[in-house]
Amino acid sequence: MPDSVVLTEKLTKHYGDIVGIDGLDMEVVRGEVFGFLGPNGAGKTTTMRLLMGLLFPTSGVARVLDLDCWKDSVALKREIGYLPGEPTLYPRLNGEEHIRFVAGFNGGSAEGGMRLASRLELDTNRRARDCSRGMKQKLSLVLALMKSPPLLIMDEPTTALDPLTRRVVYDVLAERQESGATILFSSHNLSEVERICDRVGIIRDGSLVATERIDELGGKKLHNVEVTFSGPPPADFASLPGVSGVKAETGDRLVLSYRGDVNELVRYLGRFEISDLAIAHASLEDVFLEYYGSGDDASEAVGEGEGGEAS
Repeated sequence: MPDSVVLTEKLTKHYGDIVGIDGLDMEVVRGEVFGFLGPNGAGKTTTMRLLMGLLFPTSGVARVLDLDCWKDSVALKREIGYLPGEPTLYPRLNGEEHIRFVAGFNGGSAEGGMRLASRLELDTNRRARDCSRGMKQKLSLVLALMKSPPLLIMDEPTTALDPLTRRVVYDVLAERQESGATILFSSHNLSEVERICDRVGIIRDGSLVATERIDELGGKKLHNVEVTFSGPPPADFASLPGVSGVKAETGDRLVLSYRGDVNELVRYLGRFEISDLAIAHASLEDVFLEYYGSGDDASEAVGEGEGGEAS
């Protein structure tokens, strides 16, 4: 298996005058969990459908497991566990019938699927048409995971799941990564991406605006600072290079964001009498808002990841 499990070069998809993705260059390497982060309509689902050979590009190249996503789409699908953003189930079949049917043609283990269903506390005797949205999502996860493929492509995998089930899904994905699988999944659930990903790609308006390791993304851009002065805070504090978003919590306590070398900030603060100081890495949400600003897209994107995507 090549080191580059997913590789796109200038991948573009237009729907008439509407841009799905535009010149996307992205690489996912073997064994990593790569989070594709962005708000609804940013291009996450379009990208995944292109990688699965379900859409044809306007231009550009996409290779998965060193296979062409369109010329080799049939062979490629045998090697991928795919969870679409809006999975379709057979209304009259129950969970066990789905599992045994899919195992019959995709090389998966029906018994393994049933064990995974039990782990997710899925009632496999209930017909799909009688299942809640969360139960349908559990069944769709089982169908994507049951054959233990070398690559998982998952579009909003924890949509509609309760917190306890999400934790089980995180554990399962961690186990798959430990066994050598590569995982690409989209999300706009920031805490989810921060918890389980090795790297994250931030997509906006169909273009990749940043690709970072999670540990670097959370730390190198922003710090959250709380400082309490023994007297009135300095009048020029807000104009200090790298300082932004200064809020006065009380007369002597400031909360702010700081971008830059924290040693410079500490040296500056050393000129004053300080009774308390706390400096922490910014959350992924803070960093995300750097790229998206504070408009409607940002407020939508920092939710808990419910629902599909229009792109």
